[in-house]
Amino acid sequence: MSGSPGRCTRRSGSKDAVREGPFVTSRSCDRNVTAGPGRTATLTGRPRAALKTSEVHDMYMPAEGNLALRRRVLWRTENELRSNIVASMQPATLSDDEDINTMLVGAHLWKIRQGWRQQRLYRLEPDGMTIWYESRARKARSKQIFSVLHIESVREGRQSEGLRRNGRRFPESCCFSISFMGRRRNLDLAAPTDQEARSWVQGLHKLMERAEAMSQREKLADRDGDEKMSFQEVKDMLRMINIDMNDIYAYTLFKKCDRSNSDTLEDCEIEEFCTQLMQRPELEEIFHRYSGEDRVLSAEELQEFLQHQGEEATLERAQNIIHKFELNEKAKQHGLMMQDGFMMYLLSAEGDIYNQKHRKVYQDMSQPLCHYFISCSHNTYLTNHQLVGASSTESYIRAFTEGCRCVELDCWEGADGEPVIYHGHTLTSKILFKDVISTIKHFAFKYSPYPVILSIENHCGLKQQETMAHHLRTILGDVLLTAPIRNADPAKLPSPEALKGKILVKAKKLSERRSLEEEDGRSRMDIAQELSDLVVYCQSVEYRDQPGKACEMSSFSEDKVRRLMKDCGNAIVRYNTRQLSRIYPDGLRANSSNFSPQEMWNAGCQLVALNFQTPGYTMDLNRGRFLDNGACGYVLKPKFLCREDTLFNPEDGSSSLKILNVKIISAQQLPKLNQENPNSIVDPFVRVEIHSLGKKRERETNYILNNGFNPMWGETLQLEVLCPELALVRFVVEDYDKTSSNDFVGQFTLPFTGLKQGYRHVHLFSKDGASLSPATLFIHVHIEDP
Repeated sequence: MSGSPGRCTRRSGSKDAVREGPFVTSRSCDRNVTAGPGRTATLTGRPRAALKTSEVHDMYMPAEGNLALRRRVLWRTENELRSNIVASMQPATLSDDEDINTMLVGAHLWKIRQGWRQQRLYRLEPDGMTIWYESRARKARSKQIFSVLHIESVREGRQSEGLRRNGRRFPESCCFSISFMGRRRNLDLAAPTDQEARSWVQGLHKLMERAEAMSQREKLADRDGDEKMSFQEVKDMLRMINIDMNDIYAYTLFKKCDRSNSDTLEDCEIEEFCTQLMQRPELEEIFHRYSGEDRVLSAEELQEFLQHQGEEATLERAQNIIHKFELNEKAKQHGLMMQDGFMMYLLSAEGDIYNQKHRKVYQDMSQPLCHYFISCSHNTYLTNHQLVGASSTESYIRAFTEGCRCVELDCWEGADGEPVIYHGHTLTSKILFKDVISTIKHFAFKYSPYPVILSIENHCGLKQQETMAHHLRTILGDVLLTAPIRNADPAKLPSPEALKGKILVKAKKLSERRSLEEEDGRSRMDIAQELSDLVVYCQSVEYRDQPGKACEMSSFSEDKVRRLMKDCGNAIVRYNTRQLSRIYPDGLRANSSNFSPQEMWNAGCQLVALNFQTPGYTMDLNRGRFLDNGACGYVLKPKFLCREDTLFNPEDGSSSLKILNVKIISAQQLPKLNQENPNSIVDPFVRVEIHSLGKKRERETNYILNNGFNPMWGETLQLEVLCPELALVRFVVEDYDKTSSNDFVGQFTLPFTGLKQGYRHVHLFSKDGASLSPATLFIHVHIEDP
């Protein structure tokens, strides 16, 4: 297998292509396609149906020739948009969908926040992808819209904390809540009638399902038209086909093509706009390298490309790819792929940098819990600052959406006999323990079926501890684990598979003396028997050098575990092969900042607790680590971190080594950092980071001046990867600034073991983990031994 981006090697016996009229006769890669008048097209010597000259001409799309397909891609008037939004939905009967029509007309909905409510007009835009709302404040349009693509979920009734607290004056049947990807706050709304609320909830669900189900090919399919297109109509069409093009880039291209200066595009101007919009010269060069002068790719030539990509390269797979991604029906019928189809393939999940097989649970889930890295949250209840920030049940929901499997509950004495959760002795707000448990019951297994651990910091007296135990039992019911698994080996922790659908309590447990000293030794606290009985496999104890019971686990501050790693690195690694450990941020991190989790994972620590509410590179690493294994929140540790007799020491630096070669070719449609300044254009550069043993390794490109739409680098970066089994690769795009620190644009982090070689697209994400689609990097990856 060759991983280099060099020119493909034709099979023996191939001949150079020869021109014949306006078409090409080519026999390369065991293929012979004759496209001249009156000739028969054949593939690998087998006759195909005769093609008319006009049919072949339709398949060939040089820039100066037939651009009907590209024109179909972008043509649509606003009236067509309105009717085709619902006509394209599945099933077809939704063309008369009342819910969608209600949203298109718009409704005056109450926006509800703490101590504040305001009625505003909300309306579905004709593009079918954007919700607009009026604002009394003078805001730019970008601040008054949100995309259906950015909605995480829609919840009917008073299911959000905001509506439970602040929406009591509205009937529950009129209330609904919209949750967004990333860190954007929920949108809590109430409609004037329950029918309007149902229409919006059902309509949003239909639009979300439609957006998720639409393939790129379906988004591009459209019918012909020959009217003019205004700039607004062009923008509507771009949104409809999921090209979230920045206004300044779109308008610059629009004016460039508007040669008549009429503020509309027509005929050849539309064709030119389509051509320039979809132009990817770097992809054209790769396509021509494999297709030759005839500018079509046979299944055999695509098979050769797949071989160089390091992919499964059977002829059957190549044919399936053509059938799935080729846009031109005539080309598809003859088993050929055009350049646009090739681009759709490389932009799809199959052309992604991340191995799609790892997006499903593929690892052995039958090993003891201590053999897995487990996604873990610190101060889960907080929305931001740990001294003055708000506490919210919504934070638990957000943690679960990110695959978190261990959440923290800081429990304190509350009024009226009800325990509360907050960051004790601070100005953070308080939430009821029972509300948190109810939220956990509803969302714990919505995104992953594997066990959830409740890390309880208990500051309550005996009476309210009994109340806590009561709520845990009555609210969680059968999902709460209250006894060891039947027939399980008591010398080992059970597996995630054995604990599927179960919630475990991590807390201190009564000894025979029925009391324990707190770990800091400052005071004594009695433990209620009822709460102690719920602690089974996660019994909190002080760390001891000597091996303990499998069900005992210890918590360490980041500083303490660093000292242990430095003094006795192998000892802490061996501890983690038998028992669980939880690492939490230092108490001095008042702004809820995070430490790098990588150094803790290097020692085999399973529960590395981070402030999920605080964006930054540390959370990027966490998302990258738990992207693996289907994002289920459990990632199997390397074998050398699971063997009890392991000699591995993260401090000695000795490990296996790989060389990563990344050619940064180009980027596409990077987001503007200042949406309201039309003259704000990024000067992007790309940095590639390796996070593994020892210090971070990184290399970066030069910056490109004033181009966020399609910057081209063509620079190769080479990095050493120590201990590939533990390494994470982070791609970062920043905006160069010579007078101050560079601004973050986007990033993507993934495990080195999930990296795919060859030509790949890297789909970028924001600081808070939201997709920046359609922003991508286009790169070539080659991995070699030193």
